Amino acid sequence: MGGTSKSNADYEFLTVWRVAGTPREVMDILGDAGTLPRWWPSVYLRVVPLDPGNADGTGKAFSLHSKGWLPYTLRWRSTVTEPITERGFAIAASGDLRGTGRWTFEQDGPETVITYDWRVSTSKPLLRRLGWLLKPAFAANHHWAMARGQESLALELRRRRPGTDLSKIPRPAPPTFASRYRWPRSTTHA
Repeated sequence: MGGTSKSNADYEFLTVWRVAGTPREVMDILGDAGTLPRWWPSVYLRVVPLDPGNADGTGKAFSLHSKGWLPYTLRWRSTVTEPITERGFAIAASGDLRGTGRWTFEQDGPETVITYDWRVSTSKPLLRRLGWLLKPAFAANHHWAMARGQESLALELRRRRPGTDLSKIPRPAPPTFASRYRWPRSTTHA
């Protein structure tokens, strides 16, 4: 492939995860955005269902309140635009984030390779004004959030396995700064 491609997105990220589990198990978790605050609380502070969508998942919509390690939050809407299958699905984002995301799942032995292609622009005024200066920090924030996602997904897959002793699985990482949406404190950490 040669040449330069122009995109309407301010940010284009390609993230690859590898987790122990099947594409079906991954689909069941990632395809249900309503559970994000429970298993990925470091990033998803609150998720509110807006539209149940169709039987294949298309049209399913959620209002999301999310963050990374930087001290700002984003409020945006995620709408499923392609059927949720064991091969993946696609979403459209609107609100503080505008653009598209595509999850793909591929079995590789006992693991699933997950690819997330995220192409977004921000409409949050502060982020738009400072984007030219802080783009590397915003990119690092995204990479941090996705690393927490891979860790949290691996824990959630373990948690859902039959016969698992849940007391031996650590909780996912909490948010990095105070918010009114906090993970409950625990006296035991594995």
